[in-house]
Amino acid sequence: MTEQTTSAPVAARRPAPRTHHGDTFDDPYEWLRAKEDPEVVAHLEAENAYTEQRTSHLDALRERLFQEVKGRVQETDLSVPTRQGDWWYYGRTEEGAQYGIQCRTAASPGDWTPPKLVPGEPVPGEQVLLDGNIEAEGHEFFSLGAFDVSDDGTRMLWSVDVEGDELYTVHARDLATGADFDDVIENTGQAFFTPDGTAILYTTRDEAWRPDTLWLHRLGTPVTEDAKLLHEPDERFWLGAGITRSKKYLVVEMGSKITSEAHLFDLADLTAGGRVVWPRRDGVEYEIDHAVIDGEDVLYVLHNDGALDFELVAVPASDPQGERRVVLPHTPGRRILEVDCFRDFATVEYRREGLGQIALLSYADDALDELEFDEPLYTAWFSGNPEWHAPLLRMGYVSFVTPSTVMDLDVATGERLVRKQQTVLGGYDPADYDQRRLWATAEDGAQVPISLVWRRSSGEPGAEPRPVHLYGYGSYESSMDPGFSPMRLSMLDRGVVFAIAHVRGGGEMGRHWYDDGKMLRKRNTFTDFVACARHLVDTGVTTPNRMIAEGGSAGGLLMGAVANLAPELFTGILAEVPFVDALTSILDPSLPLTVVEWDEWGDPLHDPEVYAYMKSYTPYENIRTDAPYPPILAITSINDTRVLYVEPAKWVAALRFAGADDVLLKCEMAAGHGGVSGRYNAWRERAFALAWMLDRFDLAD
Repeated sequence: MTEQTTSAPVAARRPAPRTHHGDTFDDPYEWLRAKEDPEVVAHLEAENAYTEQRTSHLDALRERLFQEVKGRVQETDLSVPTRQGDWWYYGRTEEGAQYGIQCRTAASPGDWTPPKLVPGEPVPGEQVLLDGNIEAEGHEFFSLGAFDVSDDGTRMLWSVDVEGDELYTVHARDLATGADFDDVIENTGQAFFTPDGTAILYTTRDEAWRPDTLWLHRLGTPVTEDAKLLHEPDERFWLGAGITRSKKYLVVEMGSKITSEAHLFDLADLTAGGRVVWPRRDGVEYEIDHAVIDGEDVLYVLHNDGALDFELVAVPASDPQGERRVVLPHTPGRRILEVDCFRDFATVEYRREGLGQIALLSYADDALDELEFDEPLYTAWFSGNPEWHAPLLRMGYVSFVTPSTVMDLDVATGERLVRKQQTVLGGYDPADYDQRRLWATAEDGAQVPISLVWRRSSGEPGAEPRPVHLYGYGSYESSMDPGFSPMRLSMLDRGVVFAIAHVRGGGEMGRHWYDDGKMLRKRNTFTDFVACARHLVDTGVTTPNRMIAEGGSAGGLLMGAVANLAPELFTGILAEVPFVDALTSILDPSLPLTVVEWDEWGDPLHDPEVYAYMKSYTPYENIRTDAPYPPILAITSINDTRVLYVEPAKWVAALRFAGADDVLLKCEMAAGHGGVSGRYNAWRERAFALAWMLDRFDLAD
């Protein structure tokens, strides 16, 4: 590792005391929140310049890593076409182009076998619907949001964000003439056509960036005349909408972190209003889909009313609050995640023993036909199935060593037809890599799963200490399931073991796993991660001077907490868009998304117990002066509306003031929560982070 001698930027300390529940905390870096202040912008630019100086010796390695991933990815490629109506829809990419291209080609009647597309060869009858590279011209940032085509294939809508703030502008086009409609709808979230393509349904956000209102816009009419279909006034609840696969109902869902309510609209007359399926009750979550069984309209309702890991019931669509028939009973340890209804069956996705499972559900006898796979660690899912009745079901499959694979399941025979596997150029052989699950014992005795993947030629983990890249998240019941990464190969091929700590707060082990890592049990998330790190050291997989921790967003909060709890366990910590000033944010209901987060973290503004508990773990308030921190790299984006840039900016300044002498901040000046846009830009951004990690591992050569 090359030592640098440049001086870090020093942020001025300006007293800004805040008092809650009799406790006063002085926040000397709160002034950095003034995003438009030239002094703040200058400070962020100075941080970027300092980070570039400190890492300039890695320029060649960054370029090498970028070229490695570029050399593995088939840059000119096509997705497997999905049939919708009379067309096969697919996306493609071209070498040298940052963004994808949305296309279609005509389908033959009754033909459900997707055309086999060959990268680089013309597709017969191709129609280019939307070229993201053209749309992105003149913009430093570009993100495609909604993309939809009317059922009859004659009209298209799409939405774009060119700032990174996740506010999208909707456009519509007549596909027969290629002419754009004059209709332009600003500041939207979701957007999609009504089935006949004559109107657009879209959501808008309130000042806190919360989707709160659903609108109906009829093409050719002024936006000022749009009909408000539903508004959610409660600041804890988000609003989302979708059309059932049967094309009979519009479902509008309002949900907080712990409570939900669905409204059912008849698509034949949207302006007649909707009706509540089940009135909201605090702590009860549910979601619905529409099935037709024995000629009757039925709603399948997946809920947790007295069923921690969820239960599936059927109710009459005409009387959804009437008698419930249990379809899949609550089974502790089987967390049902999603149910999607088709004409003749339903698909079910659930978790059991730390892994996701998928199955078909028979309407006739409620039997589950679970699909089995050979690998010990994998992720499988159903997706890309817009049609109510189709003989084939589209599936996805991936593992740490098996590239992403697209299959069609023949429902009648059970045959799985592999349509495409992600191409990895350069002679990739899955047999060169292996994966395994370990279990660490947490402070309270809980068994925490750890997933590992490594290159076999580097030796079995535990045979001798190896560099370990340990990743964690642990919030919102999100599961960090196995996935394949062409860029990760650059680390594995250099002898690094990649590991995921499936800590509490995530959903890997069922709903209790989530509940045990939120609110007043949030510290379990952090101590679980530390337990996983110690387990890897105790079993000889690695040593503290050969382990780096990484997490992003809420996983960045985890990184900040772990840095305070056990700085001696790591040789580096990578925190991406880190939620490290959580208490300040959750105390301020005027900030984007704060109120909806109270069901995840607690309400420190009104509850002194929550305030004291959060203050005991939030990274910014608990920076230590009695222990040396490992080198830290924080990456953020100035237009992020989920985790504001100010959080890592304040954290880095406070760490330096406390004596941490190797802390870097990289702030993207034209990006949002997801980082830079464009695949090549994203690869370069990731190469920056990987090069920093390899330098910490003494593997930069």
